[in-house]
Amino acid sequence: MMNLATKASPVRNSTPVAQQDRILAAIDIGTNSIHMVVVRIDTTLPTFTIIAREKDTVRLGDRDPKTGNLTPTAIKRAILTLQRCQELAKSYNAEQIVAVATSAVREAPNGREFLQQIDAEIGLFVNLISGQEEARRIYLGVLSGMEFNHQPQIIIDIGGGSTELILGDNYAPRSLTSTKIGAVRLTAEFITTDPINERELQFLQAYVRGMLERPIEDIQAHLKPGEIPQLVGTSGTIETLAALHAKEKLGVIPNPLNGYQFSRKDLKEMVKRLAAMNAIERVAIPGLSERRAEIIVAGSVVLLEAMTLLGIESLMVGERALREGVIVDWMLSQGLIEDRLRYQGEVRQRSAIAVAQKYQVNLESSQRVSNFALSLFDQTKGYLHNWNRRERELLWVAAILHNCGLYVSHSSHHKHSYYLIRYGELLGFTDVEIEVIANLARYHRKSIPKKKHENYNLLPNKEYRLMVKQLSALLRLAVALDRRQLGAIAKVQCEYHPDLQELNLHLIPAIPNDKCALELWNLDYKKGVFEEEYGVKVIATLETALAQVN
Repeated sequence: MMNLATKASPVRNSTPVAQQDRILAAIDIGTNSIHMVVVRIDTTLPTFTIIAREKDTVRLGDRDPKTGNLTPTAIKRAILTLQRCQELAKSYNAEQIVAVATSAVREAPNGREFLQQIDAEIGLFVNLISGQEEARRIYLGVLSGMEFNHQPQIIIDIGGGSTELILGDNYAPRSLTSTKIGAVRLTAEFITTDPINERELQFLQAYVRGMLERPIEDIQAHLKPGEIPQLVGTSGTIETLAALHAKEKLGVIPNPLNGYQFSRKDLKEMVKRLAAMNAIERVAIPGLSERRAEIIVAGSVVLLEAMTLLGIESLMVGERALREGVIVDWMLSQGLIEDRLRYQGEVRQRSAIAVAQKYQVNLESSQRVSNFALSLFDQTKGYLHNWNRRERELLWVAAILHNCGLYVSHSSHHKHSYYLIRYGELLGFTDVEIEVIANLARYHRKSIPKKKHENYNLLPNKEYRLMVKQLSALLRLAVALDRRQLGAIAKVQCEYHPDLQELNLHLIPAIPNDKCALELWNLDYKKGVFEEEYGVKVIATLETALAQVN
């Protein structure tokens, strides 16, 4: 007989830290390029130093005009580049490669197939992240590389397929937006003349202005009276413009460019000159590569229109962005960062609570369900399952949000919960993690996971499907323990009998004379799924006042 009782506790980043340097690689699979940085993390400070970089312009954004699919040629280029990145990371003994994919892969109908192909061919798992999550990680990257000095900062990151606009300060991001205007996308959709004629240029400017209006209004709404924000620009387009400006004004390009500034007035003149040139003339400019020369006009128009709408006269270059943000986010998840970024380390929990409040979830009941779920998880770990901290946290979020579908309708609310979670803008999670959370909530009642269910099939592999099957079965028991949603059960203690394949649940009522009949009935009704999944018989016993286990 094994007594498995442990105390459920909130999910925290409390992993012990080894007092030594650690090597990590981060890959950003973008619309225009694939970038990788390899960093050495000093866990005692904590900080990181970039020790290697790799970049290739693979143009995943050059999608099939009819289907919108990533093309076989671009996919082949991308996989070869990723293979080279892998080899470089291994040569530096990187303990892990954290890879993320953004706009082009998000939007392509075959984007998920592409990620599965990467995993199958070279064994690299890639996280697909939402536009808002991309913006959050850009914010973390910029914050890691410059002092905000308690002043609000607007960050603009112009990519190949999207532009992220962020308002943040030392403490937290206030506005995170991602808009489908990127240098590659705009060039493909709006520029057919070379050099661009006046009519196309005006149309491009008007379109960009229209697309930027809403995110800029959101930023302005989150500025406090009297605040004067500074604008920070990141990534390829802005770094290229800064380099061209420095070459012209100073005769030399600063290295690093971090902190370099140029004015909106100078940018306006640069846009005018670049738009008047044809592709051959732009390529002839020192420091402007052929690939960048193709898209620099559209990219510079985005920056100029953003600065104009914001009413900001100058921009400072920030060399850290998404890749570095991926590193910072990993460090937060490992408990390596406290101090200045401590608040960011709890972004998952805060985001889950925010979504719960948005959909008017009964948080008292959800917290009880989550406590039961974590307690059952902890007490059965090593005996019935071997899931770890990450899966524990996903279970916690699913328990908090499992009933959010009631916001839509009581009928089939578990299915509504799936969609609200799936598209509810949870921050701090990858696309796959959100899919897991949504599926866990989907299966907290009614049908078990089935291959014919589209949402279940969206999970990338057998491991994630097993995760959903096992943890959703556990969540069903936790939900049953709060059937009346009034905290009738104070505590559950597990006793596992491996010889009998039995799991005894000792239920301790909050009120000694409460018979908890509805909770016991609901447990008996729901335990079948758990029993089948784990191959055990569940026996629930309500402890009397005299027999309660301490």
